[in-house]
Amino acid sequence: MQSMKHFINSRAGLWLATGIGAGLLLSGAAQLIFEPFLAQAQAEQKTAPKLSDVGEAQSDVRTVNDRLPDQSHAMTDVGYHFANLWFAADKHNWPLANYYLGETRSHLKWAVRIHPVRKTKAGEVDLKGILDAVDNSFLTEIDNAITNKDSVKFKTAYRRTLEGCYACHTACEKPFLRPQIPSEASVSILNFDPNATWPQ
Repeated sequence: MQSMKHFINSRAGLWLATGIGAGLLLSGAAQLIFEPFLAQAQAEQKTAPKLSDVGEAQSDVRTVNDRLPDQSHAMTDVGYHFANLWFAADKHNWPLANYYLGETRSHLKWAVRIHPVRKTKAGEVDLKGILDAVDNSFLTEIDNAITNKDSVKFKTAYRRTLEGCYACHTACEKPFLRPQIPSEASVSILNFDPNATWPQ
């Protein structure tokens, strides 16, 4: 009987020791498994922005926005390049015309990045959508005319582009911005003659 009690007690002790050992082992394994996740969570808590940091960031964004050019600045560049495009094509200087078409497209995209949507009394005007339509139709026609060195098609496409530009100005409640065929080049330092030699 005594040996039976001893056996039960030692068996219980063994179970208890095994349980404690397994518990310690699992606890250590759990710590190893979850330690990277805990470290990441703690790091994220430490790097969470303070309210003062958020306010400063918003102030920085406003400061940068105040220093960026407005849309009219970008459109002035568009006018410069588009006017010179007319004279380059008029002189059959097709490489120069191609250059000015590329600059016109680039600066139109810049203008739309500055203000992709215009708010008007009638609602919002999607400038990106308008630009995509103009680029895929009128400006593509100009591009094809330049590629084919076709002056007649160029002049037709150029006039149609001006009509498209005016439709956009009108939609944006700026009908007083009336584009026209330019009467003189926007630049006098460049020679539009494709056969000009250098130095002169």
